[in-house]
Amino acid sequence: MHSPLALVRDAQPNHVAHTEGPNDTFETLEHLVGVNLARLRAERQLSLDALARASGVSRAMLAQVESARSVPSIKVLCKVAAALKVSVSAFLRRHAVNGFEHLPAERASRLVSADGRYSARALYPEGEPATAEFHELRIAPLHTEPGVRRSPGTTVNLVVSEGTLEVSVHNRRQLLATGDAIVFDADQPHSLRNPGDTEARVFRVTLNAETPPRWDVPAAPAVAESEPAEVSAVTAVAAQPA
Repeated sequence: MHSPLALVRDAQPNHVAHTEGPNDTFETLEHLVGVNLARLRAERQLSLDALARASGVSRAMLAQVESARSVPSIKVLCKVAAALKVSVSAFLRRHAVNGFEHLPAERASRLVSADGRYSARALYPEGEPATAEFHELRIAPLHTEPGVRRSPGTTVNLVVSEGTLEVSVHNRRQLLATGDAIVFDADQPHSLRNPGDTEARVFRVTLNAETPPRWDVPAAPAVAESEPAEVSAVTAVAAQPA
């Protein structure tokens, strides 16, 4: 049974959250690239003419991109990114338009168990799909936290920063001391236990499966009732992909 977790977010400046729907114009690629390009150019106090000279991309093209009237090619994005000294991905993300994003500890959100003996703090920008998740875990002495089973292909990497940790995967236990690390497939039943008398601090990296698992086998075609059972079994096996 998994311990119920509650979201705890430290005090932040008052603001009104904006929930974007699927039809929000900012969701379109044109607007996403255009907004990021305009911000990056403004931060560097560059005019369109200056950026055109630095990148080799015409002023007209840059203006069309910023106004979301054109989606630039990869070649054009590479030229502009080089001139602005940023990664191409800076144009495609809501975060890190400067090439990095500061995540202040006092504004971090934490998932805390009902008894307060386990917490997980996200160390990566939340709110957008991520192939990798990075968390700081804190586990109270003698506390056991059941792990959440993930989809096949998901991998978890743990490293103990402080204290000790006992990791159980399919009832096979591994004791980790400070500095030790472990990697395992997260689709298996697993749990984390702090066997020590002081709080354990652990860093967890979760690598999500890049593609959906392909375990589903198409159903075998219906077999006539008059067909022998042995033939039906062979037909079902032959229908499965190699």
